[in-house]
Amino acid sequence: MERVSIIGAGSWGTALAVSLARQGRELRLWAYEPEVVESIREQRENKIFLPGVTLPAGVSATNHLSEALADARIVLTVMPSHFCRGLFERMLPHLKSEMIFVSATKGIDTERLMRMSEIIRAAVEPHFTPRLCVLSGPSFASEVARGDPTAVVVASEDLEPARFVQKELSSRTLRLYTSNDVVGVEMGGALKNVIAIAAGVIEGLNLGHNATAALVTRGLAEMTRLACACGARRETMAGLAGIGDLALTCTGTLSRNRTVGVELGKGRKLADIISSMRTVAEGIKTTRAILALAARHQVDVPITQQVHRILEGEVSPLEAIRVLMERSLKEE
Repeated sequence: MERVSIIGAGSWGTALAVSLARQGRELRLWAYEPEVVESIREQRENKIFLPGVTLPAGVSATNHLSEALADARIVLTVMPSHFCRGLFERMLPHLKSEMIFVSATKGIDTERLMRMSEIIRAAVEPHFTPRLCVLSGPSFASEVARGDPTAVVVASEDLEPARFVQKELSSRTLRLYTSNDVVGVEMGGALKNVIAIAAGVIEGLNLGHNATAALVTRGLAEMTRLACACGARRETMAGLAGIGDLALTCTGTLSRNRTVGVELGKGRKLADIISSMRTVAEGIKTTRAILALAARHQVDVPITQQVHRILEGEVSPLEAIRVLMERSLKEE
């Protein structure tokens, strides 16, 4: 087995560490928070981000990037999207050309409107050409950590690294499919978070299953329009990184983005919701980036527009639903 390092010990990074270590693999898990490292070392548990899950002995935690990256062949990066560029700049002295980088972050850089693979490539390419993959799909961290069957997709422009990662990371409970549509896999993972906020709003307003089904369906159409305008393939949106992740995030009670929407629908203020959350709901930051990308490509994204207006406090959740329902009539 090749040595794996995981950069980011939030719930998803920790869950991946648990899943991989169950194969008998030894790996290093880098955490920003010293208290996370202390919790893992002393109690074999990430009490802050994934409480109740025992980490196998093969997982060693560290706050030092040099220690985390030493002798790694596969580097899984699972940091919040707004930390990606800064962390890779810090990691540069410890990176090697033979490493395969696997980005498992679902988001878009709000300042540069870049996907995570683009951020990583821009940071690393002046030094060497990175072997780069992206990982996405329907995957709640707690279920992956518990060992529930999960299927995701790993994509790279050159399928060789993706196939290598597929072979190394797949197990009896985690199944990886390969793709060469990096744009589609990344865009699906980012776009679905915004639609999930809207789905949560419907739940918070008690508007019923009909409304949720319509929202998910029209949300997929919106995701597909923008993803394809950015260079994705339509069929990717019909796969794990598209409809698969969208369905999970819009309906699953473990979804952070859906939870934000539920609380907004109940009338809570966004600032109060955020202050009560320890983990990041990527859709909050991603919404503005998606609107900017849609404007650049002249793509209509009405659901995202209304989610943005709710987040900015410009309209009430109920008013946003009314605006969507009263848009000009058209063919599907």
